[in-house]
Amino acid sequence: MPNKYIYFIGFLFFFGFNSFAQNKKDNDNLLINDDLIVVADTIQRKPINILAPSKAAFYSAVLPGLGQAYNKKYWKIPIVYAALGAGVYFYSTNNKDYNRYRDEYKRRLAGSNANDGEFPDVSDEGLINAQQTLKRNKELSLLITIGLYALNILDANVDAHLLQYNIDDNLALKPHFQYNEMENSSDLGLTLNFKF
Repeated sequence: MPNKYIYFIGFLFFFGFNSFAQNKKDNDNLLINDDLIVVADTIQRKPINILAPSKAAFYSAVLPGLGQAYNKKYWKIPIVYAALGAGVYFYSTNNKDYNRYRDEYKRRLAGSNANDGEFPDVSDEGLINAQQTLKRNKELSLLITIGLYALNILDANVDAHLLQYNIDDNLALKPHFQYNEMENSSDLGLTLNFKF
């Protein structure tokens, strides 16, 4: 029993002297600044230009492909012009063929001989059917061309929106490990952090 008390008293003296022992020179060199210290935010974000999508859409409306150039997506410009060019080509081809069949039909109505015309093997009913088909194809190619023009404007607008999409450390998906004291077990999981 007396050995326990001696060890206990020795233990208290050892830690008691160590806890109160201080070097006076180290204390004298410490200077405490009473000014408020503000740490600046280290995350530098690019400013968001809220007018960029509308500018890109306007540029694409004025000249197709200019909005893609504004967004620095130069590889899309040939695709825009190829799509619009194909629509214009099919419209002009259908329009030219429609006019040829219509002119032949008008010539026959005026009393011209069918063998003297451009299409001697086509009957009057065939000329009417060809005109209807070519007119429908002409109108359809015009609608598709207008749709491709609108798609060009929409692409420039959406692409300008997506260029401003912000991915930084404020949005993080990190694994976490937590010890559950109630069940005496550990829990693993994922945490999604989003800071405003």
